[in-house]
Amino acid sequence: MSRAPLLASSLGAADGGVLAAVVVLLAVSAILALAETGLVRMSKARARALADGGHRGARSLAKLVENPENFLAPVLLLVLVCQLVAATLVGVEASRLFGALGVAVATLFEVVVIFVAAEAVPKHWAVRHADRAALFSAPIVTALVAFPPVRFVSSLLIGLSRLVTPGDEEADNAEVTESELLALADVAVDELVLEREERALISSIIDFGDTIVREVMAPRPDIVAVESATPASAVLERAMASGLSRIPVYNRTVDDIVGIAYTKDLMRALQSGGDDRPIVGMCRPAHYVPETKRVAPLLREMQAEQYHLAVVVDEYGGTAGIVTLEDLIEELVGEIFDEFDVDEPLVEPLSESEYRVSGKMAVDEVNELLGTDLPVGDWDTVGGLLLHLRGQIPIEGEHIAAGRDVLVAEKVQGRRIGSVRVVRGPAEPHPDGEKAEEQEHAT
Repeated sequence: MSRAPLLASSLGAADGGVLAAVVVLLAVSAILALAETGLVRMSKARARALADGGHRGARSLAKLVENPENFLAPVLLLVLVCQLVAATLVGVEASRLFGALGVAVATLFEVVVIFVAAEAVPKHWAVRHADRAALFSAPIVTALVAFPPVRFVSSLLIGLSRLVTPGDEEADNAEVTESELLALADVAVDELVLEREERALISSIIDFGDTIVREVMAPRPDIVAVESATPASAVLERAMASGLSRIPVYNRTVDDIVGIAYTKDLMRALQSGGDDRPIVGMCRPAHYVPETKRVAPLLREMQAEQYHLAVVVDEYGGTAGIVTLEDLIEELVGEIFDEFDVDEPLVEPLSESEYRVSGKMAVDEVNELLGTDLPVGDWDTVGGLLLHLRGQIPIEGEHIAAGRDVLVAEKVQGRRIGSVRVVRGPAEPHPDGEKAEEQEHAT
């Protein structure tokens, strides 16, 4: 008798039911594997965006990703149960029909089929179509998680896992860090979703929260101010010559600023014949802020109290500089030039390795733009770094090493450094490159 009729006679309705059960279990396992990958890859921010867009299943998705621990354990448990039961049924049937050899063949078959059909294919599809996979599986997983037996068993296993691996129950729930947000913006630029200008604005907004007033203010030497006894007509002439609409007024020294003179107030006074009156009687109260105040709350304060200029004071009560609303806005959108501003470039390339930079330019900006490695410390500007390294006022043309780079004092005005020439040093060789060069010389 041939083996085919024997095999056909040994297969019955029960065997067909087992085969159908195995197919169903593998299908359920594939759906749950797709759900696992799609939901785990879904961020809270993306889920909320899909919900705001009115996508089907997005509300269930947003609730699930709020606490991944609630759905991950049930999904993993059901995947394991489906695969184990399917493997057991196939093994039992193969052993009954073919004996020990059948068990070996069935084991190999199970590994290949379960890996390909119930793991690799659905997870690969979910990786490439994360939104569709998450939206499709969210209602299914929500129903499974709400099913009492599944919820009870998964909660029991979660409690057991916490006993085995004790630790802080509060997980790190930070949705997106600043570096991750910038990385997402870079990806969006590469995929042409965002323009480079928009990415630069996002970076400026993030940096804006960490910036303090000292970094954006006009320093004390740049302050245009008048003494309190100066006639109104002279103050107006000074303001018009400087292109300013507001001028600080001081008593004896700039450290004692008593108010702010507005050109529109001066014009009204001159029209009424008060051109010889001292300016102290016409100025408005000044606002004072510490130099360590962050610019974000200062911007909100200026908007709420409706003033455009504040006097910046240092820790000793002296005047460190002044900051305007324009200074704060320029931190977000870049330099704003009007007809009174002299457009002097902050960075001017001289050769492939040499650049002329303004002495008031921030060190971290120079490092970012030029790829240099200038040290960062208590100073803010390149001029401040040069003063720190030299220990005194440098003379024009003096060279000072700053790590592998060289700084040259190009323009020194009194005690102030106007411009610095940055000479980039050679890049540090990579250790692997040094080894390769040594081997080449050895051969």
